[in-house]
Amino acid sequence: MSITRRRALLGAALSITLMATGCSGSDDGDDGAATPTTVTEADIAAALEAGGNLTVWAWDTTITKVAADFQTKYPKVKINLTNAGTGNDQYTALQNAITAGTGIPDVAQIEYYALPQFALAKSVADLNTYGAASLDGTFTPGTWNAVHAGDKIYGFPIDSGPMALFYNKEVFDKHGIAVPTTWEEYAAAADKLHKADPKAYITSDSGDAGFTTSLIWQAGGKPYTVSGTEVGVDFADPGSTKFATQWQKLIDAKLLSPVVGWTDEWYKGLGDGTIATLVTGAWMPSNLEKGAAAANGKWRVAPMPQWEAGGKATAENGGSSLAIPEKSANKTLAYAFLKYAAVDEGAQTRIDDGAFPATTKHLAAPEFKNKEFPYFGGQKVNEVLAESAGQVVTGWSYLPFQVYANSIYGDTVGKAYLGQGTLTDGLKSWQDASVKYGQEQGFTVK
Repeated sequence: MSITRRRALLGAALSITLMATGCSGSDDGDDGAATPTTVTEADIAAALEAGGNLTVWAWDTTITKVAADFQTKYPKVKINLTNAGTGNDQYTALQNAITAGTGIPDVAQIEYYALPQFALAKSVADLNTYGAASLDGTFTPGTWNAVHAGDKIYGFPIDSGPMALFYNKEVFDKHGIAVPTTWEEYAAAADKLHKADPKAYITSDSGDAGFTTSLIWQAGGKPYTVSGTEVGVDFADPGSTKFATQWQKLIDAKLLSPVVGWTDEWYKGLGDGTIATLVTGAWMPSNLEKGAAAANGKWRVAPMPQWEAGGKATAENGGSSLAIPEKSANKTLAYAFLKYAAVDEGAQTRIDDGAFPATTKHLAAPEFKNKEFPYFGGQKVNEVLAESAGQVVTGWSYLPFQVYANSIYGDTVGKAYLGQGTLTDGLKSWQDASVKYGQEQGFTVK
């Protein structure tokens, strides 16, 4: 599954290379000739019958069984499944292969926030050629929007990260803390917990770009506007202001654990109760089960705290797609694999292995919603998470150089967590640096 936010973010090199090569990207097809306007289902069936080799780059471990099952179903197909690195490590390798014109995979896993960069560069194929538009309604609105650029479709969602509140019920019960339904109640719970036990914190947050943008997203913020190479960056919008104002209170009161996420110390805190909640994506359950086994039976899941009492707004955090590089040697066969993995039998295989679905059919299935999780005290966790998936605020966009923008978060917004200015100051610095960079790369930025 995709855990976008735990990775060290890439610097400028990838984005510079993309802009240098991307806007003149090729539309070449499988054999160097122009790609046909339409590839029919008969063409896809013929490609499966003929077989061939596919190279798939993915770090998601659930793809392993999907690839094996696909080869069993289509014995003339041989899949070379490669972990070329997690997240940005893979993106660097992928861009290097594209630039060199050799070693390019047929399928690549690309997270939602990074996909626009490859799409603008024309490094990945528009799947409309293969009839992808017919799948409208198959995926949740948030994930389907994430793989679009205008009318073009550049990947298939393979998982999603609608957000929820994961909390340690034992800790809450011990200190008489009610499950917060608003961010103000969350702040009050943070204060009550830390006063009751100075070693315990409501959550850990040392500054994370993905978490920041997700909370702004939930608050209705739209700091990024994108139309081709024309982009806007505005972190003074109402949603950004809501986040900065509320979260600054937690920073000022020192109510956030400084423990860095996805470290051994972080997992220890989740296991021993000194980190009492996480507000994160729906892919989190299996990570808690594996990484914080000491807290087995103690955690629960509740709806994401709201910016307004009675609200029902959520955001996505994490999630990824499978895309086909434009220079793939076998795009028709690659499309068949994408559809198998994201829509057909492979989608259920991945869910059975712990992935959180991006498909509306699987989200609505009774067997999915009614699954009981022993780690969460037998709670039907997916009921909460599926509801969140349907409440994701629409209209969110990432920058076509979001990978770079996220890489400078620590030097801008991140300073506020160290007491060097406020979140408002940091967001302004992040905005200014992103605008400057975008202009240097040839974007029209306002």
